[in-house]
Amino acid sequence: MASTFLKLLVVVVVLLVVYVVKAYSYWKRRGIPTAKGVIPFLGHMLPVFTFKVNVSELIREMYTENKDVSMVGFYKMTTPVLLIRDPHLSKIVLQKNFSSFQDTGVRIHPDKDPLLSTNPFFSTGEVWSNSRKRLVSAFTNVKLKMLSGVVNGVCKKMEDFLDRRIRKNECEIELKWFFSKFTGEVVANAGIGVEGFCFEDESHPDAFDRIGDLLFKSGFKMVLENTVVFAPRLNDILKLRLVPKKVDKFFRDVVRQTLITRKSESVPRKDFLQSIIDYELAANGKFDEETIASEALSIYMDGYETSSITLSFIGFHLASHPDIQEKVREEVMSKLEKHDGVITFEALKEMTYMDQVISESQRCYPAIGFLTRVCTQRCELRGSDGLVLHVDPGVEIVISNHGLQVDPEYWSDPDVFDPERFRDNQPTEKLIFLPFGQGPRICAGVKLAKLQMKSCISSLLSKYRLELSKKTLLPLKFSSFNFVSEPIGGLWVHVSKL
Repeated sequence: MASTFLKLLVVVVVLLVVYVVKAYSYWKRRGIPTAKGVIPFLGHMLPVFTFKVNVSELIREMYTENKDVSMVGFYKMTTPVLLIRDPHLSKIVLQKNFSSFQDTGVRIHPDKDPLLSTNPFFSTGEVWSNSRKRLVSAFTNVKLKMLSGVVNGVCKKMEDFLDRRIRKNECEIELKWFFSKFTGEVVANAGIGVEGFCFEDESHPDAFDRIGDLLFKSGFKMVLENTVVFAPRLNDILKLRLVPKKVDKFFRDVVRQTLITRKSESVPRKDFLQSIIDYELAANGKFDEETIASEALSIYMDGYETSSITLSFIGFHLASHPDIQEKVREEVMSKLEKHDGVITFEALKEMTYMDQVISESQRCYPAIGFLTRVCTQRCELRGSDGLVLHVDPGVEIVISNHGLQVDPEYWSDPDVFDPERFRDNQPTEKLIFLPFGQGPRICAGVKLAKLQMKSCISSLLSKYRLELSKKTLLPLKFSSFNFVSEPIGGLWVHVSKL
């Protein structure tokens, strides 16, 4: 009996060894270098599972450590993933050969996350195409110009909120917390046409920034969710819902009440939600609540979190570089004088130095530091160093946009904050600067993001001065509990009236 058990154990061990050897020789068999640090059954994910780094930092570290090759393989547990380092290859994957890389590889289970399943970031095929068309139709320059007045109204709420805090001698603020109020209010007012309650002195139960905390707040649940998003096969087993039931119900209720209210109004609204309703009516002659609620959630997710993260880093850089802050302020004041003291859509377009500052801040600290694509039809990738890979369907491709954006091969003194790099917009013409992605899957809300960020900065700098607080922990280190850029301890500034 003992002899039989021992033989069985030997067979199991041999099979496991064969499996491990085969699994972790995938890249070697294809002539592609493998990142160091493979651990059986965990692949390269141990630093993430032990909370040493987040996924974004892990990918950037692999990008930096393999600087002599155009592409390098690694393993998400036992799944092979290709990290491409060559901007030429990024262009092929994101733009030139998009038909072979249409999928982001992030799996959402419609029965668990029905509203999220049609979001352009998570969906594929016709569902992705239709959802993206609806959102793009809502973000035209004409519609953004019409809504610039609504965004200005949010800026006034922000100023009143700051003035009240200054009068109470509460001048020290954490930037992500503060800008989440701003982007939450913009999404509520300009996106969905409702009150956001973000700038109330007392926390409101339906405040749009509180809803954001439920979706994006760091913690163990967020770690688990981030892991299954990055390793989707796990979610085939766990089937976690990424949108809490409370948030799902919130957006359904908001849309239901909004549609009821609008049926009785004689003058049509001009917010993004109405644009989506109009698009559905024109395209299909009807619309359903589920579709509109899903798009409302998409507007929220596109306009809230990444924009507030980006604004917080812009605020940090302005507070850290008073000379640059003053130069942006001078530009803002000159454009306000030209446009009768009003932050108009045209005035914002003329603030080109502010564009440079925003781009440089995004270069240093992108909200999300990597992009993913999955091969959908076999194709060839040929690196500038001679490496060639015939990519099979199902293979995941990762691009470290953060790695590219701080690579000394492409940027002189990449650790220096220097907006002059973007004076002639040159870096944006190469695929070494990817804050919004690129190609057909570029972020649909780019124009809204830029409108709200420039409006916010203009309003702030025209009336207030930002100074870095000692509460900000330097050098910045990032939370391992989130795949977005979340500085440990937060970004703190002192705000004072000019």
